[in-house]
Formats: sequence, C-alpha cells, structure tokens
Amino acid sequence: MDLSTAKAVFCTKEVLTTEETAQYLGISKSYLHKLTMRKAIPYYKPLGKKCYFNRKEIEAWLQSNKCASTTEINDRANRILMQRGGVL
Repeated sequence: MDLSTAKAVFCTKEVLTTEETAQYLGISKSYLHKLTMRKAIPYYKPLGKKCYFNRKEIEAWLQSNKCASTTEINDRANRILMQRGGVL
C-alpha cells in the first residue's frame, strides 16, 4: 500500500484488517499475531478465522501505557511533597 492510500485508510476506515493494523502500528504481522494470541491487544474475530481491529481501540491501546518523562515525575514528586508539607 502506498503512503497516500495508507493515510486515507488510517484516517477514514474504522475497522482494519491484520495487514492494515500491522502497517498502522509499524510492526510485523507475525508480531501482531503474537499480541492477539497473548490477548494483549483488542481485536475481533467474527467468523472465527480472520482478525479485525477497531482503529480507535488500537489508538487507545497505544496510549494506555504512557511512560512519564523526567519532568512529569519530578512535578508529581513536588506535588506530593507540597501536600505533605515538604516532609518526606
């Protein structure tokens, strides 16, 4: 799939195939298969054979395990210290 077609698919299509989802995530189809077998990623299997993925659910899944930046960690630590009156 060329870049312009891929952009159109990812912006307009709500349900993606395995191939489209792997390309959207930038991973191999075999790794996507491993994720589905581990039930680590949301997917649908309406006829018991092919997997389909909801684009919005995939986006939510991508953003579900955010790694905080050093600044965010420091800000949270400072807020906790302020709540405790600056005492550890």
